[in-house]
Amino acid sequence: MRVQYHHTCFHLSWDTRVGLTCRHFATKYTAKITSTSPTGRSLSAEVSPPPPLPTDIRGYLLPRRDLICKATEILLGRHRRPSEMPSFDDPFSDLSEYLQSLSLTITTSEASEILKALKTPSLAWKFFHFCPSLSPNFRHDSFTYNRLILILSKSTSPERFDQVHSIISDMEKHGVHGTISTINLLIGFFGNSKDLEKCIGLVKNWDLRWNAYTYKCLLQAYLRSHDSSKAFHVYMEIQRRGYKLDIWAYNMLLDALAKAEKVDQAYKIFEDMKRKYCEPDEFTYTIMIRMMGKIGKTNESLSLFQEMLSKGRTPNLIAYNTMIQALAKGRMVDKAILLFSKMVKDDCQPNEFTYSLLLNLLVAEGQLNKLETVLEISKKYTNKQIYAYLVRTLSKLGHPSEAHRLFCSMWSLHDKGDRDAFMSMLEGLCNAGKTAEAVDLLCKIHEKGITTDTIMYNTVFTTLGRLKQLSHIIDLYEKMKQDGPSPDIFTYNILISSFGRVGRVDEAVKIFEELESSDCKPDVISYNSLINCLGKNGDLDEAHMRFKEMQEKGLDPDVFTYSTLIECFGKTDKVEMACSLFEEMLAKGCSPNIVTYNILLDCLEKSGRTSEAVDLYAKLKQHGLTPDSITYSILERLQSGGDRKLRVRRKNPITGWVVSPLR
Repeated sequence: MRVQYHHTCFHLSWDTRVGLTCRHFATKYTAKITSTSPTGRSLSAEVSPPPPLPTDIRGYLLPRRDLICKATEILLGRHRRPSEMPSFDDPFSDLSEYLQSLSLTITTSEASEILKALKTPSLAWKFFHFCPSLSPNFRHDSFTYNRLILILSKSTSPERFDQVHSIISDMEKHGVHGTISTINLLIGFFGNSKDLEKCIGLVKNWDLRWNAYTYKCLLQAYLRSHDSSKAFHVYMEIQRRGYKLDIWAYNMLLDALAKAEKVDQAYKIFEDMKRKYCEPDEFTYTIMIRMMGKIGKTNESLSLFQEMLSKGRTPNLIAYNTMIQALAKGRMVDKAILLFSKMVKDDCQPNEFTYSLLLNLLVAEGQLNKLETVLEISKKYTNKQIYAYLVRTLSKLGHPSEAHRLFCSMWSLHDKGDRDAFMSMLEGLCNAGKTAEAVDLLCKIHEKGITTDTIMYNTVFTTLGRLKQLSHIIDLYEKMKQDGPSPDIFTYNILISSFGRVGRVDEAVKIFEELESSDCKPDVISYNSLINCLGKNGDLDEAHMRFKEMQEKGLDPDVFTYSTLIECFGKTDKVEMACSLFEEMLAKGCSPNIVTYNILLDCLEKSGRTSEAVDLYAKLKQHGLTPDSITYSILERLQSGGDRKLRVRRKNPITGWVVSPLR
């Protein structure tokens, strides 16, 4: 085969307008191709050169890259030298002047490239509407419209929907038909909204044909709006037309149908994939396994898992967790542990969710003794964080003994402890009332390199106070003051309340005085605890004095403060003082709760002031409060009447009073 070339001409010219030499590559070639066969016969053909590329009036090829770069620089404000003062002129005026100086205008292809470079939606929107002002003959085409729609689709401005509506109207006004790419962009932009039908109608108006990508866009629009029914209908249309989806689209559709529990439709697509279109991957199988496990078909989930393995798919962490979750739902303990063993053998590291599935299964089936087997299987992956999670979860599930045993294992296996695990264990022991173990743990934790803090001490103090174990509180408080950390306001409040609960007034006052001399200062809770302690133990004058003191220090009494004092005055037959405090409470803008009303109602009923009690009950209803059992009990006594001096009421075994705001 021989190729012969014939060239014609080549010349240079001078452009006087811009002072540049415009080099025209006008050399033309004609090719003649001759082929000779083994028999001696020859065949010749001449190849004509391609038509010349479009150029501007200067002879430069379009689109003009130098013009695009310069226009972009002007619009972005990058055309000035650093030494120049910033201009407050409109960049569009600068661009117009630049183009006029060269007697040039911008083509639609160049406008599209400039839009692409601008990126900023607001600037792109202004430039798009600026272009027609450059020339009376300028008309945007489908490509510039598409470019602007694409930019607006990435905007977060609330105006973007109105702007795209405006673009569609502008296209219809100027008779510009979009391409199928325009439809694809609009479907992705509007999604499954009321505008989607209008987008679909444009296909017919513009005489376009749907392609595979358009159907995929429509499918995704329905899936993103969780409309699996319409998405399935689109899939059926895709299948009818012979189009194919990629594995990502199939998985997305399967996931939506599975979550909607549309099992039959999901299985149809799954079988279609295997028979006709593409091989399912590990994500496909995971979706199907989760769906079957969710509806309780554990054996089908196992079959799918085995099929995945037979196809050479390697299960990932999500796949293993999904299968274990299905087995847990089916209460298959041994199979779940066996699968967990395979997971570890395949070097797939379990996470907290894996352990939570197994732990909850073992607890539900009463086989918590198999937790040691699980930990032994995964010992190469079991770290302090996993131990901490298990300790915390066991404590929350109400198994403090198992949590403590696991914690002790962690203690012996690691030189340094995990603070989260320690706090979980400490809280678990406290919640279970195992105060001796909690105190012992608190005193030994420094051995594992963990520094104790006030939160830890306060956790134990709270439990000791609730169980009235004052001797342990005193010993632990002395250790805290000696070794640190320093008590905080919560520590002092817990201690004051704890001593007050058992009537140890002197110790409560002593702690309050220590608080006043410390870096912390008493707050409303501190005063409430002290006032409650003093009032309930007969020192009402001191309680009232502390009430006045807290107000002088700028602390506003709350509903608990007033309720405590009203109860104390009421139970000592100082009804006028109790009523006065109630009125003061209202005047100060502190809203009484149902406990406050119950306290005062009981006080008025006990003292025989029936009419005032009835008025107070009416006020309770006016404030929108709902009476409780104590309220109705007091009302029954009011209605029964009788000689109150002879009536004997059961007293509270702790306070000795009928009603307590601390209920």
